[in-house]
Amino acid sequence: MERLRQQMEFILEVDKLKNITRQTWLSSGERKENDSEHSWHLALMCALLAEYANEQIDVLRTMTMVLIHDIVEIDAGDTYAYDAAGNATKREREVQAANRLFHLLPPDQAEYMRGLWDEFEAGETAEAKFALSLDKIQPILLNDASGGKSWREHQVKVSQIMERNMRTPEGSKELWGYAGKLIEKNVKNGNIEC
Repeated sequence: MERLRQQMEFILEVDKLKNITRQTWLSSGERKENDSEHSWHLALMCALLAEYANEQIDVLRTMTMVLIHDIVEIDAGDTYAYDAAGNATKREREVQAANRLFHLLPPDQAEYMRGLWDEFEAGETAEAKFALSLDKIQPILLNDASGGKSWREHQVKVSQIMERNMRTPEGSKELWGYAGKLIEKNVKNGNIEC
């Protein structure tokens, strides 16, 4: 019963992810997405788009990785991609959160989930590279669909997007090529600053 209690405590704790609002608008432009919606979207993308990974991946492992990658934001908060000050302290805040949150689980699951989170953060395995690519491409898709709402709101420059996505092709050159066309279109129509 102790194991089940710990698992249920973790499940209830991560329900708080639904309250963490991101800066990316839904495709409809009606409101901004939350972290749980983002993670679900990435998991679905992984299931559907795994064939475009540069290397063979373990799809279930990668889906689990994207489902848990933002759990740390329950404690650390969401740091906007182009917030220089917030990004300066992001790693420290997220490591502290990972130490607390994953250790709500029974030891074997805590070790596994924390290991997946560390793997995602390191971005070195085929699964992590693909997961990171999805994490970067999904906001591009939503920004394009919402008419560049977040890009315009934050006056994002194409150089910022390109710098942020330097490693995105490592997970999927094909998906990055698709995203690149969306970026070009939004530069042309003024949603992204030159």
